[in-house]
Amino acid sequence: MKKIECKHGLSRRHFLGASALAATAFTIVPGSVLGLNGASPSSERVRIAGIGIGGQGGHDIRNLAAIPDVDIVALCDVDWDKAAGIFNQFPNAKRYKDYRKMLDEMEDQIDAVVVGTPDHTHAPASISAIRRKKHVYCEKPLTHTMYESMWVMKEARKYGVATQMGNQGQASEDTYRLCEMIQAGAIGKVRELHVWTDRPSNGLFGEYWPQGVNRPQGTPEVPKNLDWDLWLGTAPERPYNPAYHPFVWRGWWDFGTGALGDIGCHFYAPIFRACGLTGHYPKTVHAVSTRVNEETFPLGSVVEWQFDSYDGKPPLKMVWYDGGLRPFRPDIVPEGVAMAENGRLIIGDEGMILDSTIFDEKRRKEVGDIPKTLERSPGHYQEFVIACKDPKTPARM
Repeated sequence: MKKIECKHGLSRRHFLGASALAATAFTIVPGSVLGLNGASPSSERVRIAGIGIGGQGGHDIRNLAAIPDVDIVALCDVDWDKAAGIFNQFPNAKRYKDYRKMLDEMEDQIDAVVVGTPDHTHAPASISAIRRKKHVYCEKPLTHTMYESMWVMKEARKYGVATQMGNQGQASEDTYRLCEMIQAGAIGKVRELHVWTDRPSNGLFGEYWPQGVNRPQGTPEVPKNLDWDLWLGTAPERPYNPAYHPFVWRGWWDFGTGALGDIGCHFYAPIFRACGLTGHYPKTVHAVSTRVNEETFPLGSVVEWQFDSYDGKPPLKMVWYDGGLRPFRPDIVPEGVAMAENGRLIIGDEGMILDSTIFDEKRRKEVGDIPKTLERSPGHYQEFVIACKDPKTPARM
């Protein structure tokens, strides 16, 4: 396939060619007409297609299919062996290997798509759908680069479609209670946030995926049911190797976003929500790591963001640790109390929250019962279906 060089580090083959520019509108009617507070008319169904369904994308498809008024009409994956389970579960859905062909052939039969591909193809697949005015549910992280995130946001606004990222925990009771604790001043004004993970290692189980390694040698045979060229998508060409697919692409610069992109959003999103950080950017960013590798993310790293004061709130320090690195153990945490392999510590003027608990009995008694003040989510996947029916539905972030 011919390569098209583009600035901002994107090498695009034909993934955003002329065919992706064609967009045919479909009618979106107000949510009040659809009866979103009750059962929708049977004629108002959301027709969903999956792009990248052999892993988390397949899980998303199953959850969406369980919602009334959702039809799974098409499924696309470059590896039909990995996708076999989902194919079998939805035998009436049309099957594809190339999402561009699927969108071309079924443009008038699809209302929304789920993108569950490796990180480096999130933006091309999402934008191809958005430009056809299809709503998009894209797995985390939203894109491979910051530029791509701004690009997707711009296109979604231009075409007026509903979008959602696969940050499932945002709809959880735990997230709502954390937001209510912080907004009620349970620990005073938030000054620091520390988040850590053992990824890419996995404790006693070895590793989730390799990092800190060089490019593998040799050219193993490409599995029969895998289209390696389509899997590479927008990435520079290289021979197939099982060191990349399935799942373990996460640690490679060309394909993934490392531990921070893989799991960081689940920890940070509730804090951005609780502290009103959405739309604010750090003043400085500093990072240290183990040996830097041209091919893969380092084995471990520490990244620190400093935010200036904003909206009447004090400056905030936000720190990320991966590869098993952790912050210093706070004095308030008693000896013998284990800090989890993956965790979050929020430090305020008047106390601390470890994961989702005020970690000081005295402070907990002072705060007392914190009332529930936030309207709960109807469910993570339900939010997307509601937004597909009425894209003007306010975002919950």
